[in-house]
Amino acid sequence: MSIEAKNLRIVLVGTQHPGNIGSAARAMKTMGLSALHLVAPERFPDPEAVALAAGADDLLAAAPVHGDLLQALAGCRLVVGTSARRRTVPLPELSPRDAARQLVQAAAEGPVALLFGRERTGLENEELQRCHASVCIPTDPGFASLNLAAAVQVLAYELRLAVLEAAGGQLPVGRPAPAPEAEPPATADELERLFGHLAEALDDIDFHKGRAPEMVMARLRRLYLRAGLDSREVKILRGILSEAQRMARLARAAGA
Repeated sequence: MSIEAKNLRIVLVGTQHPGNIGSAARAMKTMGLSALHLVAPERFPDPEAVALAAGADDLLAAAPVHGDLLQALAGCRLVVGTSARRRTVPLPELSPRDAARQLVQAAAEGPVALLFGRERTGLENEELQRCHASVCIPTDPGFASLNLAAAVQVLAYELRLAVLEAAGGQLPVGRPAPAPEAEPPATADELERLFGHLAEALDDIDFHKGRAPEMVMARLRRLYLRAGLDSREVKILRGILSEAQRMARLARAAGA
């Protein structure tokens, strides 16, 4: 299984302390990872980040800084978010080893992303809704606090093991490898366009009947993310939505 290092993205969201960015870059480089992406860091670039990178400053120099999470996930086939505790967003929960195996397997087909949230609060629910699954490091419940860079190191190590396992010819545990003729999985940006189209179509057919749509959309997001749609399936669904919108316009015109 051939895996390009750039396909394994480590995405730090809203990092508050620049030293943690540098330490995370160092943790990545020791495990052969190079694709660091930053989303709205509070202080970057910063001399403290370079100092704590301790030789991994090339990762910092190459790291794109995105204004929002969707930009960082563009083109990604699989997105896994780290979480230290249960959230109101129900997601499949993976162990670090299973998460690494699934990410490495999907990275053979295209970019994937492993998300880390803010030091104090982690990923927000809206950010977790962009994820296919979550991963939690099983720390001691009596002292569960884990530094951001330490969390990156633990999961970077698991990714390293999964890469070595894949290179040795063992198929990683997780989703079955797609057949060569299979359509590529839908990217994060393709799915976001689908969700936006779906929300518009539900409004056009007055599906909500005046009720708040947020809960319905959250459940539909989980449904489609769980389904593992490919690009062609997304196009089919969007074609159905466009036809439903066309019929709704015709019905309104006939009743006018």
